[in-house]
Amino acid sequence: MEIFKTNNSTENLREIAEKVQSEYFFLVQENAEIEFLPNAAERFLQIAKETKAGLLYADYCQVDTFSKVQNFGKVYVPTIEYQAGSVRNDFDFGDVLCVQTEIFKEILKNVRAGRALPLQYAGLYFLRLKISEKLPIFHIPETLYLTKKCVVSSAESNQFAYVNANNRNVQIEMEHAFTQFLKETGKLINHKNLIEIDYQARNDTTDFEVEASVIIPVKNREKTIGDAIKSVLAQKTNFEFNLLIVDNYSDDKTPEIIKKFAENSPKIIHIIPQNRFLNIGGCWNEAINCQKCGKFAVQLDSDDLYKDENTLQKIVDEFYRQKSAMIIGSYTIVDFDLQPLPAGDIKHLEWTAENGMNNALRINGFGAPRAFYTPIVRKIGFPNVSYGEDYAVALRISREWKIGRIFDSIYLCRRWENNSDANIDIKKLNEFNFYKDKIRTIELAAR
Repeated sequence: MEIFKTNNSTENLREIAEKVQSEYFFLVQENAEIEFLPNAAERFLQIAKETKAGLLYADYCQVDTFSKVQNFGKVYVPTIEYQAGSVRNDFDFGDVLCVQTEIFKEILKNVRAGRALPLQYAGLYFLRLKISEKLPIFHIPETLYLTKKCVVSSAESNQFAYVNANNRNVQIEMEHAFTQFLKETGKLINHKNLIEIDYQARNDTTDFEVEASVIIPVKNREKTIGDAIKSVLAQKTNFEFNLLIVDNYSDDKTPEIIKKFAENSPKIIHIIPQNRFLNIGGCWNEAINCQKCGKFAVQLDSDDLYKDENTLQKIVDEFYRQKSAMIIGSYTIVDFDLQPLPAGDIKHLEWTAENGMNNALRINGFGAPRAFYTPIVRKIGFPNVSYGEDYAVALRISREWKIGRIFDSIYLCRRWENNSDANIDIKKLNEFNFYKDKIRTIELAAR
């Protein structure tokens, strides 16, 4: 089988289309050094013909050297199953793709005819989206090659790649490619059709004791829960608010800390769920369905803080100004001692009023803090998971209602050794990514 290196541009792919002669061929990332394991190429071809897939990929092994010494500097990298919702541009296929030539040339003809985007960075991304419309994309769960491209990226660096200012031109092009794909598949949402909320005219806003509730699901955060509570109690507002803390059966000093604060502040409502099998999403459901929940439900993670005393007021003001069912803020990454980390302010500039609800399908996050109009989020509900529960709700809201944004940092996102994003191994990262792809699969099916 033929092997071609690619820089992922449509110009480069078009050149390959003019050269390739075999029924299937390999595309290898330009900056990667790869070595097929024995019989791997034959295995790719065998499965390609049996599945009639348009594109195939496999698990692989990253190595320091192509040494024959067993277990020398190697890291096995399992990849995950491709599904309809695997539309994010950072989906890990590895460095080797086996491609059916016929579908490859057919799609590239459209590029030559000007019916597809000429793309410098997103050519391969657009190509595989188009392949997925017509033929299966097949995962071979076998280690078939070695690569020397680089070490395994950390979950943290992967998480923030799409908000890195240095990648902005790449991300804009990825967005253009994805938007084109959504248009062609009839899945694009027109922002003009989204529902704006006139809070003054609604009849479901009068049954709330307070205007806003801050919601903190927590389990075993004795080191940070006190800071989070103080951050809420310090808020200065022109409306009444309370704090709903859902303690998911902590077995450290967290319950004692909450109880001590609650004894001195009537704003604090300490909720202990009857069900012991709830994850973070389930705890959110306990809070939003509590009769004490306010008109607006505002997120605060148990190890984070609001940036200053005006955060809650700013969020509620924006609900009324932007007439949105959800408000999403911007945040600053800090260490345990609240000192800024290199990632700095995360503004999620990929969200625009015109296309944010579509582009959100391409990336893995929305921003923080997240705040919800309670009657709507009660109707939708949170999935009972501890990762991606907020992403699922935000996607569902974005399909029908307007989402507002605050681009100034109003939140401090703490990174420390017990943080849920710390030290994620490849197995856990794959589990997280597979679930978010599943959420995107559901969303695309519903559009």
